[in-house]
Amino acid sequence: MSEKIRRNLALKEYDIKETPDGQQVAFSIKFIKKNGEHVFMPIAAACGLSQHMSKNRLRGVIPVDKQGNSIGHPTPVNIDYITEWNGKEVVL
Repeated sequence: MSEKIRRNLALKEYDIKETPDGQQVAFSIKFIKKNGEHVFMPIAAACGLSQHMSKNRLRGVIPVDKQGNSIGHPTPVNIDYITEWNGKEVVL
């Protein structure tokens, strides 16, 4: 993996929830869960969480299919443990 993206730029892309014509923005993400499990979501979308996200440095992601329909449940992701964003390695 030769391409890299800074974490702050990946989070700016995460914050773009829909296109100007109202379509949901999808992305791929790879991250490490609290228990050490590596998770890869080839197609995911941003979603809300019940916890205070910025205080806990969390973002919500949900796996979606090619049509944008959710196919799983919301997952909290710690921004410090995002390792890949849209096929690019995440660096500080």
